[in-house]
Amino acid sequence: MNDAHLHMLVNHFPIIGTIFGLGILIAGVFFKNDAIKNTAYILFVVAAIFGFASMNTGEGAEELAEKLPSVTHEIIHEHEEIAEKLALVLYALGAVSLLGLFLNIKKHAKANMITYLAIVIAAVGVFLAQKTGTTGGEIRHTEIRENAAAIAGSTQETTEPDHNDNH
Repeated sequence: MNDAHLHMLVNHFPIIGTIFGLGILIAGVFFKNDAIKNTAYILFVVAAIFGFASMNTGEGAEELAEKLPSVTHEIIHEHEEIAEKLALVLYALGAVSLLGLFLNIKKHAKANMITYLAIVIAAVGVFLAQKTGTTGGEIRHTEIRENAAAIAGSTQETTEPDHNDNH
């Protein structure tokens, strides 16, 4: 198992965990249920931990991916830049979630304020997670790149057999 494999094993959870966590936290607010909110907080903390693991395996994955055909430094750099922003948001969300968990357990008056702060941070996280996932996917999945149709068209033209045989 190499760094690229490890990166692919851990990089999906920060995205999925943040999306699910946001939905669960909103449900906790809707139902006025601290247990549901605490579940979301724990999910956010785990997403932050997996985000840290993703960042630490990304450099090794980059070294391997840059050697592959159709993978450019620009594509990897774009993914890396957005992933760094997501990681910072996830770390902040993880810290706010630990505080929210603590305040909910203590039944503190400021617990609701932290919940709404976590929702805002998580919404930003979901936006960045989508961008990070898309740019990461574009590294190896050329079919989802913006110029996929143009690339497919030019490839198809060069690989289609010539049916204009004059026999």
